[in-house]
Amino acid sequence: MIFEQVSTGGCQSYLVGCGETCAAAVIDPETSQVDRYLALAARDGLRIRYVIDTHTHADHFSATRLIAERTDARVVMHRSTGARDVDMRVDDGDMVVVGKLRLQVLATPGHTKDSMCLVAEDRVFTGDTLLIGGTGRTDLPTGDSGQLYDSLFGKLLKLDPKLLVYPAHDYKGRTHSTIGDEIASNPRLAKTERAAFIDMMNNLNLGMPTHITEALRTNLSGGKTVAQMLAEAAALVPFISMGQLRTRVEAGEKDLVVLDVREREQYAEGHIAGAQLLPRGQLELRVNQELPDPTKRIVTVCELGRISTLAAATLRQMGFQRAVALDGGMKAWREAGFPVES
Repeated sequence: MIFEQVSTGGCQSYLVGCGETCAAAVIDPETSQVDRYLALAARDGLRIRYVIDTHTHADHFSATRLIAERTDARVVMHRSTGARDVDMRVDDGDMVVVGKLRLQVLATPGHTKDSMCLVAEDRVFTGDTLLIGGTGRTDLPTGDSGQLYDSLFGKLLKLDPKLLVYPAHDYKGRTHSTIGDEIASNPRLAKTERAAFIDMMNNLNLGMPTHITEALRTNLSGGKTVAQMLAEAAALVPFISMGQLRTRVEAGEKDLVVLDVREREQYAEGHIAGAQLLPRGQLELRVNQELPDPTKRIVTVCELGRISTLAAATLRQMGFQRAVALDGGMKAWREAGFPVES
């Protein structure tokens, strides 16, 4: 088995492949690492056939659909998932065949109703069901402490103690454990009585993940994250530096339009000299009235440099082929000591 572990903060994802047939699967991929998964597969001569989420993630953005679109791979999840863009829905006891490598499905609801683990040769990919020194929480949507107890003590912990454990998260720099080590030292598994375990899990009082609403929305619907939209926009437009823009503004270039896409209140508090106000929310409706000459060099400006990137991409799609975005925003402009008008 060809095996690569990719860490992104506390998120752990995996590329597994069959060296003989060159088929591969990616398990619990994260959006910021798409190019890395593809590069690792190419380096090892693998073709990604499947992208698998062990459950619906609430704390990071799944890259299953992104990878599937670029590789023609199939998205795999448990049959009970509420996610929309799933090509293969699997059940307990099913196998995902990756060349001569077999991924055995264990349905392990508890962290979420669609949680599952995957056994492959000498290891098990436990998702958020079993972590190193912990377990997945049960206070997120579709979580159930009783189901988690049954999944752990009735199924997962009955596997070979020598099996290597590779979870979907670890925040302490650890790469793996074993079933035996977790039984011996995992403090949450010390609660072997069902009622005591449920009581413990129901009273952890953990804080909510930072991006839970956006993560659940995008992972369930297959929609785009804000970061994806910004990345796609940034790939469509060039940028101009603050120093270059200041030089051009002070030189009074006649074909230059500095377009401030913030709201009127922010614009009034301070803007680049001569900047024209056109809030991003009104861009498509007012662009023909406000920008009648599509040959002008338009520089979009916002507070942090994000909305202006989206605005410049929109302008280019509408035919303003010289539209660019300011690299940075008004916040960086002010911090650099560049002049503003109010």
